[in-house]
Formats: sequence, C-alpha cells, structure tokens
Amino acid sequence: MSIAEARERCKVSLEKVPRDALILGVLMLTAVASFGLGYLAGAGAGQAHAVAEIPAGAFSQAFVASMSGTRFYPVGCAGAARIASGNAVYFASAADAEAAGYQPASGCGN
Repeated sequence: MSIAEARERCKVSLEKVPRDALILGVLMLTAVASFGLGYLAGAGAGQAHAVAEIPAGAFSQAFVASMSGTRFYPVGCAGAARIASGNAVYFASAADAEAAGYQPASGCGN
C-alpha cells in the first residue's frame, strides 16, 4: 500500500465518523493525557526533602531555618512564617541550629 492509498483510506474512514464525535474524542484524549502527565510529575514532589519531626510540646523551644538561608528563627517568629514548609529545617535548640551553620536572626528574641 502506498502513502497515497493509506491517506485516501484515512479520509474515507474519517468521513464516516461524525465531526462532533471526533472533536469530543480528541478533547477527551487530551484531558486524560494531561491528567496523567500532571499526576506523574507530582507523584514524587513531596519526597524531595525530609523534614525532622518535632515532638509535641516542644514548639516553645523549637527553631526553624530555610535550607537555602543562613539565619534561624524561633518557630513563632514572623520570619519563620515566611519559610516554605518544603524548605524548612527544624532544630530543637539554638545551639543545634548554630552547629548546623546557621546564625540567629535579629529581632526575633533569639
């Protein structure tokens, strides 16, 4: 079969399918493919960084820093609220944060 013959067979086959059904089929196929690709892209997104768990009741003495920053903050500080949860590193004490290379942020009562 030549390319011209295959093209003619496709034309004849597509003429048998109603145009609205063809458009609906293409839209459904696009939607399913988009959903599948989005699901696959987000499937491992939450596994990029591990965040240490802080025991219940330890929030009054807990400190947080950004993985990409140089300063650490008490958990209740306004500066700590600006750190994205996926980018946060928690410490039980200021000494632990300093040992990890972070410096205390000014204005937060460190």
